[in-house]
Amino acid sequence: MVEDIVRQKGYLTLGSRLRRIGERLQAETQKVMADHDVPVQAGHYPLLAALDEQGPLSVNELVEALGVSQPGVTRSVGQLAKQGIVSVQRGKTDQRTRLVGLTDRGRDIVAQGREYIWPRIESGVAGLMAGQDGPLLEQLDHLEAALDEASLLQRITRTGGSGGNG
Repeated sequence: MVEDIVRQKGYLTLGSRLRRIGERLQAETQKVMADHDVPVQAGHYPLLAALDEQGPLSVNELVEALGVSQPGVTRSVGQLAKQGIVSVQRGKTDQRTRLVGLTDRGRDIVAQGREYIWPRIESGVAGLMAGQDGPLLEQLDHLEAALDEASLLQRITRTGGSGGNG
């Protein structure tokens, strides 16, 4: 069997390991969203949540709120605008500023997420991490082992959405 070099190298490959875990969790979140016919990518939910909670924001404000790059936000906004989920308008005082807001369709998608999807994902991940304390690498070992045992989607499905911890 081939050794898991990312896990083996500890802090040296921490960024790669966090990205791997994040991609795995996002893929599982995407499956939950697909089960509810949500037409957005899992990675778009933080942007939609920011707009829902803070109202219309400029692209630069979204960058700040999400902690991601401007090109990434611009790309996401463009995808969501094509789907009619967000609207983009020029700023009133500065025409270079683009103000992004939720459309009615976007508000419906966020409401659906808040009611059916977000609680399941949050509960599922909390269940994966239940009782964990101590060094970060040990917690990541636990998280990956728990995901190997049963995926986030399996946990959500078998507990009726409560997440559980195993």
